[in-house]
Amino acid sequence: MASQSANLWVLLGLGLAGILIMTRKLKKAVKADFGAFVERLQLLPPPQPPPPKAPHPLTGLSFAISDVFDINGFVTGFGNPDWSRTHEPASQTSTVVSALVEGGATCTGRTVVADMAFGISGEQRHFDTPTNPAAPARMPGGSSSGAAVAVAANFVDFSLGTDAVGGVRVPAAYCGVLGFRPSHGTVVHTGIIPVSASLDTVGWFARDPSILRRVGHVLLQVPFAAQRNPRTIVIADDCFQSLNFPGDRVSQAVTKAVENLFGRQILRHENLEAYLDSKVPSLKLFAGKKSNGERKSSSTNLLSYAMHILRRHEFKQNHLEWINAAKPNLDPAISASMQGAVEITDTNIDSCHAIRNEMRSALNDLLKDDGILVIPTVAELPPKIGAKEIQSEDYQIRSCSFSSVASMSGGCQVCVPMGFHDKCPISVSFVARQGGDRFLLDTIQTMYASLQEQAELATKSSASGNALSKETSAEMAKEKGNQAFKEKQWQKAIGFYTEAIKLNGNSATYFSNRAAAHLEMGNFLQAEADSSKAIGLDKKNVKAYLRRGTAREMLGYYKEAIEDFRYALVLEPTNKRASQSADRLKKWFP
Repeated sequence: MASQSANLWVLLGLGLAGILIMTRKLKKAVKADFGAFVERLQLLPPPQPPPPKAPHPLTGLSFAISDVFDINGFVTGFGNPDWSRTHEPASQTSTVVSALVEGGATCTGRTVVADMAFGISGEQRHFDTPTNPAAPARMPGGSSSGAAVAVAANFVDFSLGTDAVGGVRVPAAYCGVLGFRPSHGTVVHTGIIPVSASLDTVGWFARDPSILRRVGHVLLQVPFAAQRNPRTIVIADDCFQSLNFPGDRVSQAVTKAVENLFGRQILRHENLEAYLDSKVPSLKLFAGKKSNGERKSSSTNLLSYAMHILRRHEFKQNHLEWINAAKPNLDPAISASMQGAVEITDTNIDSCHAIRNEMRSALNDLLKDDGILVIPTVAELPPKIGAKEIQSEDYQIRSCSFSSVASMSGGCQVCVPMGFHDKCPISVSFVARQGGDRFLLDTIQTMYASLQEQAELATKSSASGNALSKETSAEMAKEKGNQAFKEKQWQKAIGFYTEAIKLNGNSATYFSNRAAAHLEMGNFLQAEADSSKAIGLDKKNVKAYLRRGTAREMLGYYKEAIEDFRYALVLEPTNKRASQSADRLKKWFP
């Protein structure tokens, strides 16, 4: 184990050194601290107690804090220069920071947060975006970006951030470190600038699970209890199948680790989307809402949508008065949210609270006292620096879709790194019901070494499997997609078709098939785009014209839809569907 750990850090050191070369391609100068810190300082712990008393529990550890935690005599910046300019220094230090220092740890600085701790990508327009040590061409994740980077770059042993909708879990996943979000209300929030009171938690990052756990013992203040093993570990298969990277590789590594440590009998597989559909009926209240012309149809996306409404509403209650008075220079995402917040009604907020109550009951029923849910941390790899999609509402919802499970139920969650794919960190998350924090941290401590071993084996197996031709692998993925489509598992089908496209992007059939699945999901813009791509690859693909016509009809592009149906008839004059569709539209739009 010691040699494995040493080899890991040697590789990390080589990787960090290589960032200097990488940045020439990025045209970005990397700061000595990777842009993680806004201010260096030092808060020293008290002297060690004399023997025979035990030493402080965090002796010898260093940590950093996100710039939302108060320190006596310092202005808390909140990620915005105008906030610093209009606020006085804090009169006392945040309770959690004091507890860590009293526990023996040394605080070495304050780290960058997203503007007003609101963003999720990690982009920071005022202080520059911190460099992701694990993937320098990619975003570090937010809102606690600097805290994650400080740990990933080995500047500190652990760091503090805040997490409402994923502010710790997302950057932990993007930067390849451990990240913990405790149950809502279990860690004191005094001396911390709020974002969304009903969602806010204090979270922390570490590279070592034992440090993650030691910090938890100090901050959670839970009584000592004998460690117990989980009785049930539920793997959300459908969630892993919906990813745009090899989710099966991750879930299989978790499965092997569980079997080796606890036995196969405690494993259970669940379709989480279907479970939430049945157990959280209030989600249907948001089923008709649209983003960029597409329905937010999956349960986790609907859950994320409701979570963002709640955060936006509470953020406005906390800070709109200051925004109106100070007229600060804000990230466009905040400005857009403030404009959208006007549309939020009491009915919407009541629906969000109903969803929270149902989610808590659903997770309690699923996991009981000794169960753990295994889900992906994020749906996609970290976005590239400068990517335009990070400003869209769709990205905000997708990137937090799995985070919403713990956030909206009040449960706790640990993000665990599981290697790399396409030079980006990938991870897995473990969720326990509200109040299961110590149980979850103990379980991760037990599982961590086996998880890393299985992740490494899965990576090697995947590499050897690449001996198969990409074309053959793509056909296999397409057939899996076809089977999922027949079973009406639309999201699963989309995942397989996406895998096929990544392996062979020159097949019109793959794009056309994915368009069909998107139509079933109500994702009409994506269906239109996939159909157009298929037509570009094969001008005689009748199904692609029919599917694009259907998508355009649903989007209200009736003239273009008629043209697609008519062209399908030119290619295949006996096609009844094309004839009926063209006649139907012609009657209303001659």
